[in-house]
Formats: sequence, structure tokens, C-alpha cells
Amino acid sequence: MKAKEAVNRRSKIKSGRSEQVIQVLIYCVVIGLCLAIILPCLNIAALSFNDGKDAAKGGIYFWPRMFTLDNYKQVFKDGTITKAYMITIARTVIGTAASLTVTSFAAYALKEKELPGRKILTMLITFTMLFGGGMIPTYIQYNRLGLVDHFSVYVVPGLVSVTYLLMMRTFFESIPESLEESAKLDGCGYFGIFTRIVLPLSKPVIAVVGLYTAVNHWNDWFSGAFYMRSSRLWPVQTVLQQMLTRAMANKEVTSVAQAIAQNTNSVTSDSLKMAAVIITTVPILCVYPFAQKYFTKGAMIGAVKE
Repeated sequence: MKAKEAVNRRSKIKSGRSEQVIQVLIYCVVIGLCLAIILPCLNIAALSFNDGKDAAKGGIYFWPRMFTLDNYKQVFKDGTITKAYMITIARTVIGTAASLTVTSFAAYALKEKELPGRKILTMLITFTMLFGGGMIPTYIQYNRLGLVDHFSVYVVPGLVSVTYLLMMRTFFESIPESLEESAKLDGCGYFGIFTRIVLPLSKPVIAVVGLYTAVNHWNDWFSGAFYMRSSRLWPVQTVLQQMLTRAMANKEVTSVAQAIAQNTNSVTSDSLKMAAVIITTVPILCVYPFAQKYFTKGAMIGAVKE
């Protein structure tokens, strides 16, 4: 008996040590991934706050060697980034609100079993996830609809995402039907049930879909670059993309860079790019903490049907 107890104790000790080793390895992997994400961001921030000529010497990694705000002053100097910022904020707010409205209404309609042709509509909508018309036909269609070189090209094409539509519909289907039946007995119609019961219970999936949609609008540079004939309605990401492209080709970055080339001692194209990256990235990152608590519930319940 004593021998068996000793063997059991040894096996428990070995299993406990193996679990500790596995936990240490997991922590090391997670810490390594976090550092791989955080350290480049710190490097960009350090270069954006550092003197441009000094940064060109190298050796700056996670904090500025010669602190300055000249890079940010030059970015906002001629108003190009400021105007692009306003356009980006407007398209993000309007586009997200419109997309949530249309997507939630469509998802609730597809969720109702009484909808005529429900299966056929779902199949046709899902079919668009598999095939696209291509860039040239899309441009021609947008041009015929009058969307090209107009602010609406940022909002109208992205009103409905099939992925988010199906995700929201699945979430709506998880709401107990007894709630809707009791509301109907009290005299509520479909719109009343949707606004008074479905929406209040769907905050998690609405928060997740809203955040994803907002991030898509904020990060989109393609629409401005391909559907805008002039730069007057460029969003900030398109302006940044153009700056990076021209800088890589050793050309003038923007009209801001022309002024810099004539009269500057502390700003370079590289330091200017880093400041622009920080300016365009930080605002959208600040939104995540407010919607973080809805992520797990909204994403999992909206994507998995039990």
C-alpha cells in the first residue's frame, strides 16, 4: 500500500510539474506575441515624436531621443489631414449608423418564418458571398448610379454585409419566440416587437457588428483612391496611402512636404509618415475598450446556432 501511495504521489508531482511547464510555455508564447505587436507600435510612436534628422541616424527604438512636436505640426499645417479627418469621421459615423439600421431590419425580416420566399432570398443573398462582379463592372455600375466622385460612394455600397447580416439574423433567432408571442398578444406589431424587444436584447451583436463596420470604414483607402476623381473627398487613409506611395518612390509626399523641403530643420519624410500613422490609428483604437465586453457574447452567439 505504501509503495502504491508513493507511486501515486510521484505521478501527481510529475503531472503537476508538466502542467507548470506547459503553462510557462503558454505564457512565453503569449508574451512573445504581445511584444511582437506592441514593440513596433512603440517604435513608430518614438519616431513620430523624435527630431527627423536625428531619427535618420538610427538607433531609436522605443522612446524618442530628441523629443519634438514638429512632425505633428507639419502634418496639420496646410489642413489636408484635418479635412481628410472630417471626411473619415463623417463616413464612419454615417456609414456605421446606416449599415446597422439596414442590416438589422433585413436580418429581422429574414428571421421571420412568415416571410414569403424566405429561403430563396437567403440563398440569393448568400450567393453574393461566393462571387463578385469584379472591379471594372463595379466601377461602371457605381458611375451609372452617380456614386463616383460623390460622398455617397463611401456609404451606399457598404450598407449591407452578408456576413454581418447572417450573423445578426442568427442572433435574432436565438431570442425566445415566447417573448414575441406575448408582445403580439399585447397588440405589438412587427416594428414594435423589433424596437421594444429584439433591439434591447441584441446589444452584444449590434456592438460587435457596429465596431467591425466602423473599423472597415475607418481603414478603407480603396474607395477614395479608385472612386474619387479628385482629392477633395479623400479620407485620411487614402491621404496616408498616397503619402506612403510617393515617399517610397522618392517623390514629394504632399503639399505639406513641399513646404517642408523648402524650410525645415527637424522634419523628414519618414518622421512625417510616422506621425501620420499615429494620427490615423490611435482614434479607432480608443473605441475598442468600450465594446470589449460585448465581443465574446456577441461574436459567439451571433455566429453559432445551437
